[in-house]
Amino acid sequence: MESERRTKAGATTALVVLVLAALTVYGFDQLSKFLVVSNLTEGETVPVLGEVLQWHFVRNPGAAFSLASGMTWIFTILAAGVITFIIWFARRIRSVAWGLVFGLLLGGVLGNLTDRLFREPGFGLGHVVDFVSTPWLIPAIYNVADMAIVSSMVLFMVLTIRGVGLDGSRESKRAADERPSDAVEADGEPGGVAPVVREA
Repeated sequence: MESERRTKAGATTALVVLVLAALTVYGFDQLSKFLVVSNLTEGETVPVLGEVLQWHFVRNPGAAFSLASGMTWIFTILAAGVITFIIWFARRIRSVAWGLVFGLLLGGVLGNLTDRLFREPGFGLGHVVDFVSTPWLIPAIYNVADMAIVSSMVLFMVLTIRGVGLDGSRESKRAADERPSDAVEADGEPGGVAPVVREA
């Protein structure tokens, strides 16, 4: 019963983290895009930290980082599929770290999907607003949603490499817990358990 309560508590915490991360990313993404569209002219570049960081307003019909332009419908369908999968899969997560992974991914995908559904030139074909430019790092223009998606992928790889499961346990620890106990050896060989001799 105690372990069952801990499992349910872990699932609830992970779900809360997932939802909060998704809402935070989505909120910042849409707010930043609103400010960019309201204050910048398309194609305009505004230096923030010289050549290190610039605002450069563009509308992107393709995927993250302006890749695969002209395939907007495909990315719209893929994004809807990813969101559906995350919502269905969320109940299996027991780890806060994995909750953060899927929360960042959900918020980022939702942010860009909102653009594709409701921005010009039309429903499902809308162009995503990109505005973050770091020429010294990445020769592409991106947005808050893109950064969240990339961050989720980096965290995903870190957790996978470290062998952290959806329940938060490490793979090595799980293997040790699942290993069968040493068999009792009656012949008294090293590693075995010596037989108990009862006196008559």
